[in-house]
Amino acid sequence: QVQLVESGGGLVQPGGSLRLSCATSKFTLGYYAVAWFRQAPGAEREGVSGISNSDGSTYYSNSVKGRFTISRDSAENAVYLQMDNLKPGDAAGYYCAAGRFWSRVVAVLRGGLADNALDTWGQGTLVTVSS
Repeated sequence: QVQLVESGGGLVQPGGSLRLSCATSKFTLGYYAVAWFRQAPGAEREGVSGISNSDGSTYYSNSVKGRFTISRDSAENAVYLQMDNLKPGDAAGYYCAAGRFWSRVVAVLRGGLADNALDTWGQGTLVTVSS
């Protein structure tokens, strides 16, 4: 059962910005660490960013560091991924996932644990970067 819903994807020109949202009405997202992944056609899934459920720690892959910002909004029960200075290489399906343990979420982001180590996934939102 899909419990996370992503939104905010679309078509943007190189250098542009998008803000992706990951939200749920099924549970309190603040109790979970949340991560964003992306997968382009023919490519492996890549861990992009994550935010902890305890001290606000964040993780960014080297490919997005300095351009993407992850944040929480407890009132909206959502996590956002602000994506600036988008490049054609950022085009992909973007997926959010949640897990109860930040260390496990980071391990999945880094590729050290399988996807099923996380508790729930969304169905994704598509980002296209093209002029």
